Amino acid sequence: MAEAPESEPPCEPLPSSSHELVAAEVTEDEGPLPKRRRMLEADASERLEYRLGGILCCAVCLDLPQSAVYQCINGHLMCVACFTHLLADARLREESATCPNCRVEISKTSASRNLAVEKTVSELPLECKYCTSVFPRHSLPNHEENQCEERLTSCRFACIGCPWRGPAHEGGAHEAACAHPNKSAAEVLEVIAERERLSHETMAVYNQVMDLLSYEKITFTDLQLKPYRLDEFVHKMYYESSRFTAFSHQWLVKAFVNRNQQDPTQSSEREITYQLIMKSKPMGTCTVQWVVVSGPLGEARLAARLAHHAFSELQPDAPPAVLPLVRRSDANRLLANKALHFRLIMFLCTK
Repeated sequence: MAEAPESEPPCEPLPSSSHELVAAEVTEDEGPLPKRRRMLEADASERLEYRLGGILCCAVCLDLPQSAVYQCINGHLMCVACFTHLLADARLREESATCPNCRVEISKTSASRNLAVEKTVSELPLECKYCTSVFPRHSLPNHEENQCEERLTSCRFACIGCPWRGPAHEGGAHEAACAHPNKSAAEVLEVIAERERLSHETMAVYNQVMDLLSYEKITFTDLQLKPYRLDEFVHKMYYESSRFTAFSHQWLVKAFVNRNQQDPTQSSEREITYQLIMKSKPMGTCTVQWVVVSGPLGEARLAARLAHHAFSELQPDAPPAVLPLVRRSDANRLLANKALHFRLIMFLCTK
């Protein structure tokens, strides 16, 4: 009678991780492997991406750069915001900007972009602020804005007054039960009127500019404002353009940094104000409207904002106005340059 084949021992599952593999080996050999297991079970901060985060961080803010990365000639890294802030601070102090690590001189010409670091940082993982899932940094904004089911969204009937805001995955159920689509025209009329009012206010400046373009006397000047110092106890910098001619008069523009602050270098927030000044003596009153735009050499976007003043012998200086930067952070970007550049468009009001 044939002998029954010996039954094979059951297959053991493969270890799902290196931690289980090391644990299995430790039971057979209690040599130096426990030390290796302790190393593998170290804190998650020892993982490669966390170590890279500490190596590739900005030398000033100690955070990972969000966009461009600059480096000094010795290779120390700075994010673009800190780099421009260092240059702006040095400009306000009339000093040379230096690297915070090695103190070597830095400038726009000596510092260089580090594209390898920028690409590496863009691939590092980052947690979504809504669902806590982890994505590469370069794809995270698209996930948070368009794909994440936990991102905050508004009801599609918000234009007629629905105030609901909630997670995207609850939007469909809310809109199906939303009461606003069933309201009468009289009930939503007030909301629609308010939206129209805000829209008209937004378009008012552009409509005024279009009206001013029909004026007979219009001129524009591309200005270059160079830095100077006030002779005060604390030497405060201001900027001034060369004189230029418009409407048969001589003009210049002055600009100040944090006008109401004694020492602008002590603040991280910078505000630039400018002032249009008539240098020639008018025979009567000269009423002018003007708008400032970035121009061909400007490096920052400006919002549309009209200003006007009636210039006379008694009032040759227009009131100081804030340079209408779209992003406040662009103030340091402008101050990092040797001069401020923008275009001034002036309209002479004859009536």
